[in-house]
Order: sequence, then C-alpha cells, then structure tokens
Amino acid sequence: MTQDKDLELIERILSLKQKRNAVLLVHNYQRPEVQAIADFLGDSLELSQKAADTEADVIVFCGVHFMAETASIINPGKVVLLPDAHAGCRMADMITAEALKKKKKELPDAKVVCYVNSTAEVKAESDICCTSANAVRIVQSLGEAEVIFVPDQYLGYYVATKLKRQMILWPGYCPTHVKIQPEDILREKQKHPGSIALAHPECTPEVTNVADEVLSTGGMIKFAKQTEVNTLIIGTEIGIIHRLKKENPGKTFIPATREAICPNMKKITLEKVLWALEDMQPQVKVPEDIRLRAYGAVQRMLGI
Repeated sequence: MTQDKDLELIERILSLKQKRNAVLLVHNYQRPEVQAIADFLGDSLELSQKAADTEADVIVFCGVHFMAETASIINPGKVVLLPDAHAGCRMADMITAEALKKKKKELPDAKVVCYVNSTAEVKAESDICCTSANAVRIVQSLGEAEVIFVPDQYLGYYVATKLKRQMILWPGYCPTHVKIQPEDILREKQKHPGSIALAHPECTPEVTNVADEVLSTGGMIKFAKQTEVNTLIIGTEIGIIHRLKKENPGKTFIPATREAICPNMKKITLEKVLWALEDMQPQVKVPEDIRLRAYGAVQRMLGI
C-alpha cells in the first residue's frame, strides 16, 4: 500500500515539476524515497552549483535551511523552495552574525573562513567559504594569516592538524556526527577484518584518528566506487548508505552507529515535496545586501 502511495505521489511530483519548470536537488542524507526523485543527488554546494547550470525557474531543495539559502545566494533569479521550513541545522545555529562581528573586532587582522554549513548572514561576515572537501586547500591559500574558523570546531581542528598550524576555532559542532564514537569504529573494524573505516571530518578527533580515511560525503561516494575493498564502515549520517549500496551493489556498507541520524534531514517527505510544488511555498530568499556579501565569500572559494 505504501509503495502504491509513493508511486502516486512521485507521479504527481514529476507532473508538477514539469509544469513549474523545476529541478529537484536532494542531499545525500535525505530519506531513500526522496533520493529516488532527485534530478541531482549530492552534497550542499555541489547541488547549488548544479542548479546554476540548469534552465529551471524553480529549485526544490531537499536538504536543510542553509543549503536552500546557498542555492538562493548562487541563483538569485530562481525561486528556491525548502519543502519543510523547520528543517534547520543545529550547527549553523551555534553562531550568529553578531557574535562573529564581535570576534572580528577582537582580532581585526584575522581572516574568517566559514564552513558552508552556516547561515547567509554568517557567510556575509566571512572572508571566504569552504566545504569539508576543500577546507584544507582554502586555509592553505591564506598563507600565514591568522584564521578564525567557523562554526565547526572539529572540521577546523582537522584542518589545523593537517596543516600543522594554529587556528582560532569557533565552539560549534554537528550533534549528529558527535554521536559517532571511536569505540564504534574500532568495534566494527574488529567485527569485519579487512574492512576500511571512513569518517567525516565533522567527527571528533578521537574518531578521525582511528578511521582509515577522513572524507567528505562526496569523497566517500568517490572512494567507495574506486576501492577494491568490499566492506566499508561509514562514519557519517546514515542516509548516505542508501546511495552507497545502490551505486556499489557488490560491496557491503556498515554504519559506524545507527545513532547517526540527523532529525532535520529526515523532515522532508514526498508529501512535503508535492505540497511545496503545489503551493510554491515555503520559499527561501536571501535579502540582496546579505546575498551580495555572502556571494563574495562563496565566489572566492570557487576561485580557488
């Protein structure tokens, strides 16, 4: 019955998508049935860039609020829909533009490197953005400058360790990734001899230290395709495992822990995607003054 209902919903979504000239962008952590309707499936920045290359008038972003904002920053002429207005990001909420301005006054010569998992207002106060995949390269590009890294302390710590340099780290973190513990990785490695453990750099240093590879979600997708190892332990939000299994049917993917679930990523359902296309709501639109400053930080990253 559920399958029939899903098929009916998908039919209606695809029909409305055509009518609205919309594109469906879906993050790797979304529900499997939502991933199934994606025009583009990937991580947040990759998806916004894909949207910029399409002729679509409407972007339906199946992710969380800061991702829809990033799509709006890069695609100001398009309508951006977020199917659940309450799909936020607890890490992004751990920093405000006001708090960052205060820190900048204390350290006027420092450069602010802002992880894309942040609000448009915070991006607007930053010198340059980064993703988990390019953070090391971005910080490296700033030479010897003092760096304030916001908002993820664990990604910042990982970068600082790789580059053997000091950085000022904002005390933010991802509540989902900190649920992954080093003993989870070690337990699964013991249970599965010959396996490889992958961890996202949003995990704590204790976890990244015992993982075999530290990779962004896009990096995990790529690594899984290329490696000859058949069993991989996945240290990130478990939604990605659906895609990994689908794209690598001969391989086994084991979540480091089933606790690593982002409740906000799971708020979007097929029904909500349909309602968003029917009502053209909820819309996410970044005010132009903030958008232009935030766009500068994103563009400086893309230039590197």
